[in-house]
Amino acid sequence: MKTIYLIHGWGGRPDKGWLLWLDKELSSRGFKFSSPIMPDPENPKIDIWVNYLKRIIKKPDENTYFIGHSIGCQTIIRYLESLPKKTKIGGVFFVAGWFNLKNLETKEEKLVSEPWLKKPINFKKVKDKIKKAVALFSDDDPYVPLSDSEIFKEKLNTEIIIEKNKGHYIESEIQKIPIILNKILEVTK
Repeated sequence: MKTIYLIHGWGGRPDKGWLLWLDKELSSRGFKFSSPIMPDPENPKIDIWVNYLKRIIKKPDENTYFIGHSIGCQTIIRYLESLPKKTKIGGVFFVAGWFNLKNLETKEEKLVSEPWLKKPINFKKVKDKIKKAVALFSDDDPYVPLSDSEIFKEKLNTEIIIEKNKGHYIESEIQKIPIILNKILEVTK
């Protein structure tokens, strides 16, 4: 059975908007779907989030897929980096993922994001574990520079999709993302 793990973003919850919609859509199509509430979502820490995934995901394989939103994308990348070399997963779908941020306003935002921005990632280790990767960006995301799409493409061989006027795909603002559902269904055939 194909299993999909959806990892929400900073301050997010998996039971709202497009995240909940995707859960219902994929569950109704026979996927095993898991969308855990990540620990302390208002103050995400790399080690805590990655170790949480290690605890709940026992043996990822080619029938395992991930969907990440925002910092959830980095969590997935860093989780995959930590897995044994021979691990292969079916695919990853990144929504508003980032390696750089813009428009951080508060000291708290800067403190929370700093480790995620500065701790290096061994992209080769990650890339070798992913059969297929797709990343979705919006041309008007207030936090993610569109140039980050090139990092995903270059470092992880990711297919890039850029939509217009979707912002940061905040679950309280976006109720459905049909393009990502279609890509998931295409890749998981």
